Amino acid sequence: MSSKGSLLANPAPLGLMGFGMTTIILNLANMGLFGINSMILAMGIFYGGLAQIVAGMMEFRKGNTFGTLAFTSYGFFWLTLVFIIMFGNERPLFAPDKTAWAAYLFLWGLFTAMMFFGTLKANRALQTVFLSLAILFFLLAAAQAMPQLGVVAGIEGVICGFSAFYLSIAEVLNETYHRTVLPIGTIKVS
Repeated sequence: MSSKGSLLANPAPLGLMGFGMTTIILNLANMGLFGINSMILAMGIFYGGLAQIVAGMMEFRKGNTFGTLAFTSYGFFWLTLVFIIMFGNERPLFAPDKTAWAAYLFLWGLFTAMMFFGTLKANRALQTVFLSLAILFFLLAAAQAMPQLGVVAGIEGVICGFSAFYLSIAEVLNETYHRTVLPIGTIKVS
């Protein structure tokens, strides 16, 4: 409980930062700057995965269905991704082939594209996060057939991650200073 009485803290900055930082670091690897390593896997488990699940449960407590579904789903995305990578390395017979990876990434892209429609009454920054994430998933799925798209997907993924990073910091600073420090493109709903 916050010092303001019965008000609950906004869990979105935690979930957005967990998603943003983990997405940036993974997509730097997709760009070829370094390989998939324990740093990325740890970020996927703890910050991309568990922190987003915690944020999703906090959104549940606040009655925010969209936030609950988004943060919890993407938290479990990170956990499944890490499991697939680690288990596939340990048991190569069970590692997904390019078609399976494409299907996995395409389904996450489809889910994200549908979630994007839920942002149309939200701020422009959140719309940017979801639209760029849908594009990222579709690029990563297509890169399974056209590997040259991997670097393009990596660049787009860094942009996507920084959009979530920005929105997280904007929400914290705007709330802290009780004014717009960093704009998020608020939509006026009548």
